[in-house]
Amino acid sequence: MALLVLKFGGTSVATIPAIENVANKVSQEIKLGHKVAVVVSAMAGVTNQLVSYCSSISQLYDSKEYDAVVASGEQVTSGLLALALQKRGVKARSWQGWQVPIVTNDVHGKARIKGVETDTLHESLNTGEVAVIAGFQGIAPDGRITTLGRGGSDTSAVAVAAALKAERCDIYTDVDGVYTADPRIVNRAKKIPRISYEEMLEMASVGAKVLQTRSVELAMKEKVPLQVLSSFDGKLGSDLPGTMVMDEAEIVEQEVVSGVTHSRDEAKVTLRQLPDVPGVAAKIFGPLADSAINVDMIVQNVSADKAKTDLTFTVTRADLPKTLDVLKGVAAELPGLQVESSADVSKVSIIGIGMRSYVGVASRMFKTLAEKGINIQVITTSEIKVSVLIGEEYTELAVRALHSAYGLDQE
Repeated sequence: MALLVLKFGGTSVATIPAIENVANKVSQEIKLGHKVAVVVSAMAGVTNQLVSYCSSISQLYDSKEYDAVVASGEQVTSGLLALALQKRGVKARSWQGWQVPIVTNDVHGKARIKGVETDTLHESLNTGEVAVIAGFQGIAPDGRITTLGRGGSDTSAVAVAAALKAERCDIYTDVDGVYTADPRIVNRAKKIPRISYEEMLEMASVGAKVLQTRSVELAMKEKVPLQVLSSFDGKLGSDLPGTMVMDEAEIVEQEVVSGVTHSRDEAKVTLRQLPDVPGVAAKIFGPLADSAINVDMIVQNVSADKAKTDLTFTVTRADLPKTLDVLKGVAAELPGLQVESSADVSKVSIIGIGMRSYVGVASRMFKTLAEKGINIQVITTSEIKVSVLIGEEYTELAVRALHSAYGLDQE
């Protein structure tokens, strides 16, 4: 008997028939003798609708009330799935984030989990009851409902799995695993049977939509085995049909480049006539951090006259309006500062543990893009990743070219 945590995303619970399908999968895992906790997202499209309700009232809404509204989607799903399980003779009850409780900090809209109290969950599971937990939400120190940001249900599931010391956390979604590239763009993209936490973390951080970044980060820290699989496949998680995300040491063969990812959710901000003196970067990025704005790629030019310089960085498109608003306050302290922005860019990345042992990986990327006439605007690297910012119109061309250049098209 194993303790499993199963997570079902929005497309997996989009309709009542889809929820019935999920109930069938959970029931089959129970019949195999497993204890099961389930974490669910809101039904597909519901969160977007709830967000639009908030935005229609005010673009500068109270984040605490925003969380109270958007967290309701998961509440509906958890109750419906519990009902579907009960119809099948399976003991089940729904749990909201505050009932578990899943304790978070007080950064509403982008809260981080501080801990999961599992005593009552264990009591429930030990009676043979399935715990159906609303993902994406928790409770702040002051007792207010919080939400974890887009994709937060993945993080909820991993946090619950870690706290319960589950044998495995199965992330059911609308794809059957992690691919070498987006199959909608590259028809020769292949499913990766096993991938390291580090590679998955890099993929998630640079555009792969399969898993949320914080969920992989937490899984790596807590050593929670993850499986990504399709809820529309007839196989169960216990059949291990998907992609396993695991420790690097457990993977025998390591590709130089495991995958090519892309993200269109990018916006570029350039600051011109920036004083080239110590402390200026802190004046810019400090207020952005205080506003919970995540900055990704950062490039500063060398000052030609040792007086003024240019600085370019990227944020998510959703954060661009808030970023520009914050920079208005910064500009007041830096006379002459010019702020430019663009949202017609995308980020393309190559990722692979094997890059640690091979030279020339980045140069092949740059040469491949140059041969296709694609200009690189910004470059960032890590030990197992190279990312470039390019014009959005070149995204698909770049992904296909790089997928071929690193031999990922081959059988």
